[in-house]
Amino acid sequence: MKLSINKSRSLWWGISSIIILAGIISMVISWQQIGAPLRPSLDFVGGTRLQFERDCSNPDNCNQAIDINEVREVANAQGLGDSSIQIIADKDTGKDNGVLIRTKTLDVEQRTQLQNALSEKIGTFDPQKTQIDTVGPTIGKELLRSGLIALVVSFIGIIVYLTFRFQLDFAVFAIIALFHDVLVTAGIFSILGLVAGIEVDSLFIVALLTITGFSVNDTVVIYDRIRETLKINPNRPIAEIVDDAVNQTLTRSINTTLTTLLTLFAIFLFGGATLKNFSLALIIGFTMGAYSSIFIASTLLALWRERKAQPVVSSTSESINS
Repeated sequence: MKLSINKSRSLWWGISSIIILAGIISMVISWQQIGAPLRPSLDFVGGTRLQFERDCSNPDNCNQAIDINEVREVANAQGLGDSSIQIIADKDTGKDNGVLIRTKTLDVEQRTQLQNALSEKIGTFDPQKTQIDTVGPTIGKELLRSGLIALVVSFIGIIVYLTFRFQLDFAVFAIIALFHDVLVTAGIFSILGLVAGIEVDSLFIVALLTITGFSVNDTVVIYDRIRETLKINPNRPIAEIVDDAVNQTLTRSINTTLTTLLTLFAIFLFGGATLKNFSLALIIGFTMGAYSSIFIASTLLALWRERKAQPVVSSTSESINS
């Protein structure tokens, strides 16, 4: 079966526009509610992260499940009502015997008071599994700035590389496809931040950089086929050339994406809380990267070359008539 992507390119652009628009609306709402387009973690805003797990070796200590409302009551009593609270599973048993709290920066006395109050309410904690991290706001801002600079530099490098390897219009539409992937990924995480409280950390920036590399690799493969066909048949309609290039590379793109997604789904399901959001961002970004390479970068190039060729055809026919 031959896929004619240019016949339905308005459909592909419409799907992308709806997803991106939903993400942008979510970012605006998120900005109004929490002062940021995506819900930031302690990596960016600074603060204290406390992770406690109950000691199930003590009799009757883990009989009852942890009630998140009880944890919130303790946090409110400590003046930490705006904290992010999450019930987490014990790494050994898989049961929800732990609690993860992200809150403002706490000193040693405040952390001790909170830990003691929680221990009295929900059970004794295992000191060997207690984790407490503090990130200053200055470090958080530096991480965000460095991550954004790295993202911009990668985009510039890709533009330069594709311009030299292909032509400027190839590079421009490849970058548009990359922006598409980044916007979709960021938009979905913004929505998840509003509805599920999912935060973005420094690994999210790493995920975006990885997504750009994966996406542009797929695009380059398709562009290579387009360029080679243009050299052989320069007068052939560009839409047909693009369709053929996509069909010739479609199996490779699907197989590469699926095998990568299998690994990412395994990390998402079994990699633990630290890698969960990172792998989720890659799953979204890699899926969108394959989509944009086939349906966005290629069809935009076809449309541009078609419109670019129209004046040339018109002027040539006028000179022949005269």
